[in-house]
Amino acid sequence: MVIKQLELNGFRNYGYAKTGFSPGINVITGKNAQGKTNLLEAMYYLSGAKSFRTRKDRELINFLSDEASVEADIWGNGRDYRLNIRLSRTSRKKITINGVRKKTASELSGKLCTVLFCPGDLDMIKGAASERRRFMDLAIAQLRPKYALLLTEYGRIYEHKTRILRDYKEKPDLLEVLDDFNIKLAKTGTELIFYRAAWCKKLSGFASQMHREISGGSENLSVRYKTVSTLDNPEESKPSEIFKALTEHQRQYRKVELDSGLCLSGAHKDELEMTINDAAVRVFASQGQIRTCALSLKLAEREISCNDMGEYPVLLLDDVLSELDLDRQDFMLNKITGGQVFITCCEGENIEKKTGGTIIRVHAGSIKQ
Repeated sequence: MVIKQLELNGFRNYGYAKTGFSPGINVITGKNAQGKTNLLEAMYYLSGAKSFRTRKDRELINFLSDEASVEADIWGNGRDYRLNIRLSRTSRKKITINGVRKKTASELSGKLCTVLFCPGDLDMIKGAASERRRFMDLAIAQLRPKYALLLTEYGRIYEHKTRILRDYKEKPDLLEVLDDFNIKLAKTGTELIFYRAAWCKKLSGFASQMHREISGGSENLSVRYKTVSTLDNPEESKPSEIFKALTEHQRQYRKVELDSGLCLSGAHKDELEMTINDAAVRVFASQGQIRTCALSLKLAEREISCNDMGEYPVLLLDDVLSELDLDRQDFMLNKITGGQVFITCCEGENIEKKTGGTIIRVHAGSIKQ
């Protein structure tokens, strides 16, 4: 999978920019605050119409513009694609693939798959469980169009159930439909958990291998997917078993939910537990270990995507080498072979000399190879 050419218009600090790329390693260099990360953000945005830096599309539009567009020529799945996303301050975004208008962002799934590492991904390791669920969801949604739709449906049902739990004391009639929403939540949650468990089983194996190699064999990373307490082994469970476990968990938490007014049972509480040499990463890991763990998960995601699609996704590495010792830096720069890779670095870091990649210089929203 390759981004052959990218064209930006009014995106972030870019007025207008157009450039082509190498199918191998591309090193994006320049001083701070010139637009290096913005360039990666544009590529990532084309993979699912979501930014990794903001939830508000209007923040992607240049301050001097009312509209913005990101367009790219892509090679993937044995054919060419032209992807275009147009943003406006006054209307909804418009997505087209090969000139054909699409209704939802889920239709981008499989066209351009990317794996991104950025400093914010450290929150995936040391932050709240929602960060780790987001990591799973974004990765799976790129591979399975149905998964993104399931997430939307689950969120809709969850909001309805939450309103019932919040308002039933003033409107007792709402309790008459609570069981219906519990069943809907369990059915949709069953599908989400089935997808997550299958993906995380692969993630665990690849991530452990990557971490062991990056650390020179001195550290063993364990990654375990956890969902409701009534389901002990989600990776080996059938959908019928998952559904039964979810409904039982709902039954156990019914009174607590009614008393608290909160929806406490379901796939929205899922978690990834990680340990290094049997010690909890969130509690005991150093900054270097946390970064290595995040990189291991991202490289594992890349391998899963390659196995699934038969080709590597585009790898986006933003500020990848900070807080890694020289051995781990050398491993990273030598490991990222195969497929198209983009690495950002500041002037003076000289990554380009170690990778031999194509150099792309960014200055004040302009691009020069």
